[in-house]
Parts: sequence; C-alpha cells; structure tokens
Amino acid sequence: MDFDIVSVGHFSIDSINLPNRRLPCVILGGSVTYASLSAKRLGANVSIISKVGEDFPEAYLWWLSQEGIDLSKVAKIKHEKTTRFELNYNSDMSNRTMRLASKAPSIKVEDVPSSLKTKAVHLAPIANEIPCEVAEKLAKSAEVISLDPQGLVRVFDENGLVANEPLKDKRMLELVDVYKSSQDEIEAVTGVADLKSAIKAVHDFDVEIVIVTLGMKGAVLSIGGAMYEIPAYTPNKLVDPTGAGDAFIGGFLAEYVRGKEALWCACVGSALASTVVEGVGPTFLGDKDEIYRRASVLYEKGIKH
Repeated sequence: MDFDIVSVGHFSIDSINLPNRRLPCVILGGSVTYASLSAKRLGANVSIISKVGEDFPEAYLWWLSQEGIDLSKVAKIKHEKTTRFELNYNSDMSNRTMRLASKAPSIKVEDVPSSLKTKAVHLAPIANEIPCEVAEKLAKSAEVISLDPQGLVRVFDENGLVANEPLKDKRMLELVDVYKSSQDEIEAVTGVADLKSAIKAVHDFDVEIVIVTLGMKGAVLSIGGAMYEIPAYTPNKLVDPTGAGDAFIGGFLAEYVRGKEALWCACVGSALASTVVEGVGPTFLGDKDEIYRRASVLYEKGIKH
C-alpha cells in the first residue's frame, strides 16, 4: 500500500471570528487539513487530493510538506480562487455561522490517479466538491472508505451563508464503511431527527461504523449492533473549536487502519479533538504521547448501551 490514508476534499482559507479576539484569524482550514495532520501526528502515512486557486499561499503547502504530508495530488488552478469560509462563533463558542466567500473548482474523476493504493480513503467535502463518480473511483483504490458528509448537505444563499438541506443523492452512502458527522448533519442526511433512528438509517446502507460527534458532550459510536458513548476529554482551555470533528476522524482512521478496535479508535479521536481546540486552527495538536494518554483515560470511561 502506498498510503495509510488519502483525504479528499477542498483545502480552505478560513477567516475565524472568535468572541475574545478583536480581529479575525486567517488560517489554513478544510477537513482534509485537520484530518491529515491528526493522522500524521500518530504516524500514519497520509496524502491529500485537493484543488486550490492561484491565491493559495505557498507557505501553507510548504508547512504541510514539512509535516510529512504527501501533496503530489494537490492541483493549483490558474485564474481560479481557493475555497474560503468566514466563521463567526457565538459568545460561548457553542454555535457558529458560516459564509462561503469563494469556491475552488470541483474534484473530477481524472484528478484521481488510477494507480492510487491506500488502506483508507476519507471523503471530506466542504462545499459539494466531490461528485459520486469520484467517490466510486476512489472506492476501488482503498480497503476502507470513510465519509464526512458535511459538504454534501450544505447549501449557500446569494450571500454565501451556509445552511443544511436534506441529502437528495444518497448513492455515496452505499460506498462507505465508516461514517462520521455531527448530529445536525446526520439529521440532514437521513431526514430523521431521533439520533438512534438516524444512526440505524445510515447502517441500513450497509455502513459498518457510524460516529456522531456531539461537541463538548463527546460522541456516539455505533458498530455491530452496539452503541457506545465516547466521552469528551476536557481540554486545558477552549480557544477555537474549528476542526475538532475532523481531528477526531483523522485520529480514528490512523488507529483503525492498524487493526485497532473501534472503541479505542474513537477514544483516540476524541483525545485528538481535545488537543486541536486548545489553539487556533490546525496548528495546535498535542504530541503523540499526550494524545494516547488522554485516549487511555477516555477508554476507561467508555460506556456501552
């Protein structure tokens, strides 16, 4: 296998407005960024398939390559813009509004090398940039397909403001082994408000593992007819919650492709999420020993239902 994990989706440049800061923080974002850096922190061999505009800073690419992430399948498109989001958090950071300021071109079938070989592909769209045909081609190159559907259920009004709408085309779910989303997103994907019923509706597409992140309440892991409550690890400080769910799945997959049990993988994901929120953007990830220490604390507390 060439890679452990290949993450697919747009990079973004995020302008993050936090309640305790006067000026927005402009920083590299996108699910692929957080998931890949998290998996890499645990020693996974990772690659990213993405598209950016000519406005994408070379410094970001330099930094990611210094972190050891393969960027050979990242295309910089002339005369196009990078996907950009503005994120505005409320006073206790429990909620946010988002606005899409620009969008890079979608990923196409020909952007996926036929020779690609990886243990896992993580589909991480943020603005409807991954068509089903691309997911189908990727599914042929990997043992495990993981999906975060946030970018499939997002719609943008004339001002770019983001809302969720029901997922019309559910074909991608039929390709997926591991599903991860927030509670709002699984409701949009399934049309079902009750969490347990929504999880069952995703399993009905033959999805083996369903993870629903619940912010500071932790997460729910559903596998093999069993449900587990994964506690959140209380961070030393909450600076910026952006990307916590993406860090979670990056950590989960890094352990999962090594053959670890799903409950442990989810505890590692929760531990990683607790480190990324302690700084702004994807720059602050705990070291490997601290991540595993936190995961062990959570593993002792994991609750089965």
